Amino acid sequence: MKLLKPLAVAVAMVAASGAANATISIVYNSFGAGLTNFNNTVAGAGAVATHDVWNTTSTNRTNYTVSKSINASIYSLYDSAPNTSMSGYHVDISPSGAIGHGNDDGSASKASGVTLDFTGNPINSIGFEVGDWATCCQVSNLYISFDNNAPIRVGNSTTFGDGFLTNNGAGVFVAAFDDSATFNKVTFWGDGFGEYLVMGGTIHYASLRQGSLPPTGVPEPISLALVGVGLLGLAATRRRKSV
Repeated sequence: MKLLKPLAVAVAMVAASGAANATISIVYNSFGAGLTNFNNTVAGAGAVATHDVWNTTSTNRTNYTVSKSINASIYSLYDSAPNTSMSGYHVDISPSGAIGHGNDDGSASKASGVTLDFTGNPINSIGFEVGDWATCCQVSNLYISFDNNAPIRVGNSTTFGDGFLTNNGAGVFVAAFDDSATFNKVTFWGDGFGEYLVMGGTIHYASLRQGSLPPTGVPEPISLALVGVGLLGLAATRRRKSV
């Protein structure tokens, strides 16, 4: 029985590495590069993204509803050169609450955000444009939460202009992925009290297969080469026994 241990351990490690890994990841980038990152991540997971341009004020969208009024105007990014605008209408989510400016996990200002309700069409990936970001009131964070789970911080501004990513203007593309399950609701908010903050343009979303994203922050999967290591150990043990 002792002779089998090296091989058994190697095989067990390989089997464990094959289990699905739940991954939470984000995108924080300029409008164009951020959307490319989002689309590539969704495609890499074997899924197809849906892109809903907000070109009407209806809060009853095809696959979801919006908890706040959609403003029939397209936000033009502050200080962008050349001048750049969001790709569609927007929602005002100017932060308010009891605690702000980078304190706690942002939950105290969550009520000032917007919720997209996908009940009946659950998702686990979402991305969109954010305007007037990093213009004041730092420390200022942006958060996304799936189904009221722990907030995922998708943006952090500590000084004026550090989030001016789209043509040097106050606009960023943010996205969040959580392939541990699918979710009915997505909430987005900020905690920089005093800033004017908007989101919208085009809402990009998808439903990824559980465990389909590459794991982050964990060791690389153990390869089948370890089986060879186990076999070598087994052979060496047999040689020692035969001496």
